[in-house]
Amino acid sequence: MKPSIIVHGGAWDIPEHLVEPHVSGCRNAAAMGFDILARGGSAVEAVERAVVLLEDDPTFDAGRGSVLNQEGMVEMDAIIMDGANLRSGAVAALKNIRNPVKVARRLMESTQFSMLAGEGALRFALQNGFESCPEEELLVGRELEDYREFLRTGVLRTRQEFAGNRKDTVGACAIDRDGHAACATSTGGINRKLPGRVGDAPLIGSGAYADDRLGAASATGWGEKIMSVVLSKTGLDLLRESNDPFLACEGAIGIMAERVDGFGGLIMVDSKGRVGYHHNTPSMAFAFEEGQTGKRGAAIRR
Repeated sequence: MKPSIIVHGGAWDIPEHLVEPHVSGCRNAAAMGFDILARGGSAVEAVERAVVLLEDDPTFDAGRGSVLNQEGMVEMDAIIMDGANLRSGAVAALKNIRNPVKVARRLMESTQFSMLAGEGALRFALQNGFESCPEEELLVGRELEDYREFLRTGVLRTRQEFAGNRKDTVGACAIDRDGHAACATSTGGINRKLPGRVGDAPLIGSGAYADDRLGAASATGWGEKIMSVVLSKTGLDLLRESNDPFLACEGAIGIMAERVDGFGGLIMVDSKGRVGYHHNTPSMAFAFEEGQTGKRGAAIRR
């Protein structure tokens, strides 16, 4: 099996001055993940490392660069899933940890549980050797500016977040040389969200899904709408019917748009190592390295 990986850096209206940071961030994440796969590493390791790189990049709304909720706090969600055994680990509304996806993997591999939230997630992280960081380390200037605007106006702008403004959830899907699939998704959530709000990202089947028999998928976009149609699992179910990752992604996004008027994007790798992607937002950042064909690319798709 020739390994493949695809990553995304969010689906929204990415302005020209942010195109290069998004493209280079996605390209670097895909390259790091593919290097792990090429050296015989597992799909789980590849997607974790790719997402960690994106969490550390302040360009994206995940880890450092996460948005603020209505009380001026950072709460982050993440999931990782192993398609070999259908095990997953997820954290929700996690505070003060630099890389939520690492905590999600530790939960998946060291316990019988699949999700922890809030204080329980933070306690688990600290008890397992993860260092707490001050919230200031996770913030960048644009998020503080947006929070101050919210305090002045009280406007949520939820629909505009995806139809035109900022949304940078990150994710990765991979298949390794043993044919095992994995995925990971991480986010700081929606600007101006209620404290404790959990979106699609850490929910199995919505923000991500992996099954060796089909492949892996990772979603980005309007979380409440993605949850309504279980977007990632819906995409893989369509893949079973179409045998085409691009058609499967397009079909899943079409269902979300038709049924719940949702906005977002979906990336996918199938069990043959073929990648696919689609979105109905103005643009989406992504990068991939497809082992079967030798194709690679990084772009802002409009």
